[in-house]
Amino acid sequence: MAPRVRFAPSPTGYLHVGGARTALFNYLYARRHGGRFLLRIEDTDVERSSADMVTGILDGLRWLGITWDEGPEVGGPHAPYFQSERLERYSAAADRLVASGHAYACYCAPERLRGEREAAEAKGEAWKYDRACLALTPERLAELRAEGAPHAIRFKVPEGTVSFNDAVHGPIAFEGATIEDFVIRRSDGYPTYHLSVVVDDAEMAITQVVRGDDHISNTPKHVLLFQALGAAVPEFAHVPLIVGTDKKRLSKRHGATSVLEYQKAGYLPDAMVNFLALLGWAPGDDREVMTREELIASFALEGISGGNAVFDTAKLDWMNGQYIAALDDAALLATVTPLLETAGLWPLAAGSADRSEAWLLTLLGLLKPRAKRLTDFLEQARPFLTDTVDYDTAAVEKHLSPAHTREQLAALIGALRGVEPFTEPGVEAAVRGTAEALGIKAGALIHPTRVGIIGKTTSPGIFESIVLLGRERTIARLEHAQSFSAVGA
Repeated sequence: MAPRVRFAPSPTGYLHVGGARTALFNYLYARRHGGRFLLRIEDTDVERSSADMVTGILDGLRWLGITWDEGPEVGGPHAPYFQSERLERYSAAADRLVASGHAYACYCAPERLRGEREAAEAKGEAWKYDRACLALTPERLAELRAEGAPHAIRFKVPEGTVSFNDAVHGPIAFEGATIEDFVIRRSDGYPTYHLSVVVDDAEMAITQVVRGDDHISNTPKHVLLFQALGAAVPEFAHVPLIVGTDKKRLSKRHGATSVLEYQKAGYLPDAMVNFLALLGWAPGDDREVMTREELIASFALEGISGGNAVFDTAKLDWMNGQYIAALDDAALLATVTPLLETAGLWPLAAGSADRSEAWLLTLLGLLKPRAKRLTDFLEQARPFLTDTVDYDTAAVEKHLSPAHTREQLAALIGALRGVEPFTEPGVEAAVRGTAEALGIKAGALIHPTRVGIIGKTTSPGIFESIVLLGRERTIARLEHAQSFSAVGA
């Protein structure tokens, strides 16, 4: 039987790194084994769920290229795929469990239960529901029903051991005595997570449940519910949590924002997918940079680690840089040009006909080896695409303010005026020849030249940069840079 797996986010927040990794693992498993990947929106938390969050989740998955076979906007044989549209199914399942003796009505006041729990916690003791309502007489139950008293439905946990074999952690067992009779339907009629997720997984014929380690404690309850409903129990695989480099659970300070924020930050979707896939999973060899096809062909639940996965932004930057470096000319233009257009850096104003698309491609090719994120292109290309230069104060102080700088730049300007043709070899010869004539090392002239034309101490190769700017723009900037030099040069 082809596997059927699902990703079931709650739209109480956007798609974050942890959820995206869970979705990816399910997606890769389904694609590897020719199965079906379902997307189900668990929106029974009415107060916290929103349509905007649903849109954010769908957009985040689409940006990553994680497509679903059944779910919102796609449909499927088990529609609807929004839990808010399936409430009658959960209510019917709760009624069946009561009728079969697997569950019972609980009329306990929430205030009493809260007080007992807080009192136990104050003593450092674990609190467990005392099954008070299970001991109610038939007469008292009839009275409560007649009164229309509000009540929840609790699952009656049987004695004995609840066990399951986890594809990641191996055999796991819980003693029934440690599990309280948990609520499956609240007094407001809404199902709890435990009931809705099991009913849906059963009706949608889910064969593998791949989810985070934080759900391990929920699994014995779910196993009991599957069994009580007479449904097949799926295989479980609980994947490690993601932590920051400080080994603490991932939070916003580690970068745990919506995955779409990573798009805005300049990451390529394929790089993000590659990085996420290796958070807690390994292909069994030393490969790190892997195409989507290679990830699918290699993915196996057995390759998932039992230990927590570290989200290292430096590693993500490195991997993204590898993907940027691999872009061919057409892909590079198609990827970066829209960013430049949005920033108002391209196309250039009239009168810049000498800077064509071919010229832009040369510039991007020059910047590509230094780019870790797509946004790096904006910062590094700006001096080449604007008429003014933003000067770094420290760079000016160090390299342009000394009194001798005016004389050195004047000599270089004179040399550049005579370079024909204005090519990299000719420019390099002019720079080095000027330095030699001034009796200084080439680096002593290159540093102020770079700051003068780029505004900072880092840039692509200085000779390539001068040629890209062109003779007139370079000379104009060097003349302006002379004004920073101390009077009396």
